[in-house]
Amino acid sequence: FRIFFAGGCGACVVLLSTYEKEQVHDFAVSSCLTLLYSVDGCSVTTTEGLKDGFHSIHERFAGFHASQCGYCTPGMCMSLFASLVNAEKSSRPDPPPGFSKLTVSEAENAVAGNLCRCTGYRPIIDVCKSFAQDVDMEDLGLNSFWKKGEGAEVSKLPTYMPHKICTFPDFLRDEKLQIRSSSLSSPPVSARISGTESLRKGQHWFAPTSMVELLNVMESEQGVQLVAGNTSSGIYKNVNDCGSYVDLTHILELSEIKKDDYGIEFGATVTISKVIDTLLEEEKILGSERGLVFRKIADHLNKVASKFVRNTASLGGNLIMAQRKGFDSDIATLLLGAGSSVKLQMGTERFTLFLEEFLQMPPSNWNALLLSVHIPSCGQDKKAIVDGISNVGKHAEETRLLFETYRAAPRPHGNAVAYLNAAFLAEVTNDKVTGNVGAGHLRLAFGAYGTKHAVRATKVEEFLVGKFFTPSILLEAIRLLQAEVVPEQGTPSAAYRSSLATGFLFDFLRPLVKSLDGPVRSVGNNIGVGDINGAIVCPEFVNNSGRKSTVLTSNLANPKTFTAISGDGCTEPSIISARQVMDIHQDYYPIGQPTKKVGAELQAS
Repeated sequence: FRIFFAGGCGACVVLLSTYEKEQVHDFAVSSCLTLLYSVDGCSVTTTEGLKDGFHSIHERFAGFHASQCGYCTPGMCMSLFASLVNAEKSSRPDPPPGFSKLTVSEAENAVAGNLCRCTGYRPIIDVCKSFAQDVDMEDLGLNSFWKKGEGAEVSKLPTYMPHKICTFPDFLRDEKLQIRSSSLSSPPVSARISGTESLRKGQHWFAPTSMVELLNVMESEQGVQLVAGNTSSGIYKNVNDCGSYVDLTHILELSEIKKDDYGIEFGATVTISKVIDTLLEEEKILGSERGLVFRKIADHLNKVASKFVRNTASLGGNLIMAQRKGFDSDIATLLLGAGSSVKLQMGTERFTLFLEEFLQMPPSNWNALLLSVHIPSCGQDKKAIVDGISNVGKHAEETRLLFETYRAAPRPHGNAVAYLNAAFLAEVTNDKVTGNVGAGHLRLAFGAYGTKHAVRATKVEEFLVGKFFTPSILLEAIRLLQAEVVPEQGTPSAAYRSSLATGFLFDFLRPLVKSLDGPVRSVGNNIGVGDINGAIVCPEFVNNSGRKSTVLTSNLANPKTFTAISGDGCTEPSIISARQVMDIHQDYYPIGQPTKKVGAELQAS
């Protein structure tokens, strides 16, 4: 895995710790993508750093038979450790001895994005769940800590001791404080680091602390590469093309988060993980109605890449890849659907563009600096996102704002580029006499289906505005969409991607059509697309967490696995539960007896 330096497997995950505003911040990162000079002043903890003897994580990985070849195991251990460290910082009540503050759901997601090719995830998930305070111990699989038929008790597991590992040593903290007091927050912009193994001859590392310094560097140096998290290098292998690196993370203006009545403005270098946290925090303040857009975007962002990539990947960097290199970005589609805007700087001039205008700019314009991204909220009068709306009909009495996001990808929990993604925003009104639902302003965004960047289905939007949703209107909207969302020639599975687009739109609009409360329909077959076979929209079901979900499947001859982020039921993963049944007998004793793999702790550590 590691030799590809793609950040997609998690085998090289480490814990990166920083000290900011008198607090230690810990997060998992993919070390193969992290540039050495970017971690100056930070603390790095590897799986070897967990050892005082062996950590309980190492011992449980061995005891639950969660390691075979062992290549992925150190990264698994560090992803789990990062989750444990951050859970202990929460304000939750202290758990019983031997457990952590992790929940089972969090434990299952602790290693999301860490790939294993041989063990299978059941024993790995068992290791993670064994630390969760709400785990059902009887649900854990075969292990070497108790025999079949014996009671499953946490006291039989290797003891977990929180706060045992210091992730940011005192000497480094003192050094940071001393630098701060001396007003030496970063090296001067003119400083160059050269003559090392990390940077080849003629390459330099710059760390400007202001926009003025950044512009000076860009004017004086040729072929510089602007970096924040450097996660794009996992996709675009261009390390040999640049002369010098410019680290943008020390520029305060690019890392600020500003909130107002109209939404949130994120600096371009704010990480995707920080964006998710901020959106969810603001949604709690605004409430479920006004914070609808924030919550839906945050839920979807949790499916973008993996946690250890999102922790360093920047919001602005993702949009730059989408605009300049045609990257199939979920984020660009989400923000396009939400009506977001960006702030740019070219030379000394600054200006604001809607995201669709930014995406349509010539990709060769390398002098444009992306400063910030504004995500609008749903204000009390709904004017922050939707403007210029005319009521539908004379008797419209209730106005609602709907926002939903979708993606179809090979792996349902993320860490995979989508076959197609979509974000739909609509203001609808209910007629108090007829009960029909009419369409006001709409934004229907699609991306990753074989196009240069995310686009809006403007013909469908224009057709629907001012009309009541009826079966015939819905049918015509889908026909228009088929003609508008067309993958470029040579796009793999083009027909499948097109069918996803119609399926997602049908799923979004179907509840608004009063006469379509009956049986499920095949979108593709009903609109006469013949052998293309569109997506099928299944009725709502209640999953094992008691929440309603909408499931979309495909009726292709060889269906692809995908997930649709739709409705509240898909915002959290279901609890993984299973039972292992194995007949253990004495015919060939000791063959068949559960035995811990010799050396598994060494592999993990």
